[in-house]
Amino acid sequence: MKQYIYGKNTVMEALKGSNVYTVYMQNNNKDKKVIDFCRKRKIPLEFVDKTYFDKHIGKVVHQGIMASVESYRYYTIDEILDAIPEGKMPLLLMLDGLEDPHNLGAILRTCDAVGVDGVIIGKNRSVSLNGTVAKVSTGAIDHVKVAQVTNLTRTLEDLKTKSFWVVGCDLHNSQDYRQIDYNMPTVIVIGSEGAGISRLVKKSCDMDVILPMVGHVTSLNASVATAVILYQVYNSRNPL
Repeated sequence: MKQYIYGKNTVMEALKGSNVYTVYMQNNNKDKKVIDFCRKRKIPLEFVDKTYFDKHIGKVVHQGIMASVESYRYYTIDEILDAIPEGKMPLLLMLDGLEDPHNLGAILRTCDAVGVDGVIIGKNRSVSLNGTVAKVSTGAIDHVKVAQVTNLTRTLEDLKTKSFWVVGCDLHNSQDYRQIDYNMPTVIVIGSEGAGISRLVKKSCDMDVILPMVGHVTSLNASVATAVILYQVYNSRNPL
């Protein structure tokens, strides 16, 4: 099944793989790097007008370039676990009900930066991998393995049998996120933008953490909170 991605960095990163069918450039776009890359890889390149872009991807910031690609692949949990390098402390991220593709794209970018082994999302009431996620992730979508599961709670319980500890980011009955020693196989759980972590998923968490806030707002954007916690995991595992 095909889907469309857009933006120069996103398309260029996809061109390094093998899942691009056709690249489309707006008539006035003469980006030599993209043109040369397509010729080198023998990938069809078509010049089209703005209405073609609007029809297929809407009125987004596409930089005059888009591509039709194979739909993004989802991995199984076992595939993610089997790909973790020997000797590396495993780190997974679960997103419970995240709906904003911009947040997911930004989260994948952070996951790539800190070496997260895989991201787990739900099949229902959750954002999926699409062109907007790809654009915001600036290519990270091609490097971070994502699993889509039907039951988040059951997935957590299965991971706990494999020695993973589950740390949820929640406002209630939580400790400071800096108090945890993350030198253990860890699943970080981030809730939805509005409702937070669902009740059943929260029951499966071994520990709950909170980001201290001294200002007037009561929460952070999901992608920002995720970045803060993931870098704390990185700092805990890689002290100066």
